[in-house]
Amino acid sequence: MTGDLYLANRQRARRIDLRFLRQIARSLLDDSLVVREYDLAVHLVGAGEMTRLNETRLRHAGSTDVITFDYAEPNSTAVFGEIFICTDEALLQSSRFRVPWQTEVVRYLVHGLLHLRGYDDLRPAARRKMKREENRLVRELSRRFHLSKLERKPTISG
Repeated sequence: MTGDLYLANRQRARRIDLRFLRQIARSLLDDSLVVREYDLAVHLVGAGEMTRLNETRLRHAGSTDVITFDYAEPNSTAVFGEIFICTDEALLQSSRFRVPWQTEVVRYLVHGLLHLRGYDDLRPAARRKMKREENRLVRELSRRFHLSKLERKPTISG
């Protein structure tokens, strides 16, 4: 397997352990989805940046939870793309669905990767299929990792 994975944190809503998120993403790519070749960038952003992306690139109003850009050639088995995850939205949705915000962030990562693997959520039947796989993968990752550790604790200096 060959894969490049780039993570960037450009949000301030929560302190996120990027090393731990990288472990989760690699496990998802290498073990769960068995992707042999990938070049993936994951960006954690705030609502302002997500709104700008959504409005300028997709022509949709307002913020959203996750946006995925697929740069792979048609019919390619490689994953080549970018996933933008809005932590502000994860905080809102976690409260709405009564789950930890860390689980929502991982759900958005899974959702983005499923899009890069060819899943779509435009038609009801396809949406149900994607949601089932998303739920399965989030449960699997929740068993493998303590997702609460995604929140990086502040360091004490003295």
